[in-house]
Amino acid sequence: MLEFSLWDILSNLLLAARWTVALSVIAFVAGGVAGLLVLFARVAPVPPLQGAAKLYIELFQGTPLLMQLFIAFFALPLAGIETSPWTSAAVALTLFTSAYLAEIWRGCVEAVPKGQWEASSSLAMNFGEQMRWVVLPQALRIAVPPTVGFSVQVVKGTAVTSIIGFAEVTKVGTAITNATFQPFLVYGLVGLIYFALCYPLSLSAKALERKLHAAR
Repeated sequence: MLEFSLWDILSNLLLAARWTVALSVIAFVAGGVAGLLVLFARVAPVPPLQGAAKLYIELFQGTPLLMQLFIAFFALPLAGIETSPWTSAAVALTLFTSAYLAEIWRGCVEAVPKGQWEASSSLAMNFGEQMRWVVLPQALRIAVPPTVGFSVQVVKGTAVTSIIGFAEVTKVGTAITNATFQPFLVYGLVGLIYFALCYPLSLSAKALERKLHAAR
């Protein structure tokens, strides 16, 4: 058994946490962009687009993230597309995030009073103009708290990527545990790191919800 001081263990976990944060940011930003496109398709007055967007959302919400990671990591190479754990993790988490954000935002768009759609339509606005100038600005106020709240799920979802060998904090924690045989200490520190990342986001979501509710 190798001897590791508490600082050795913590410093290695904190170094790995950089990749947890990086993957979370990439998945959330890229997933947000993709989710916005899915949202437009989901609420567009074009039945084929609505159907395709609905299928996309149900596919990624109805299957485990772990299965999506396995497909990205193992199935793509069979199709001749070489991937790394980093690429597979980023792709799978981005698609997962986009589906959930699209559905969250759809609820926010549908919460905008129907009269706003009718009023903008009477001004001869097309669908894109309605969304840009009338609906999205109002939906944004509703969407901010649940969107920030969902970012917590994205951070926690990165832990699953350790299964395919992505060296984030959980994967490194497992490697340190195998070397030190101190699972309680190591995984306790891993849990504290996730808590330190997620708790401020949870507080921010609650604060934004109170603030935006009071501003109405």
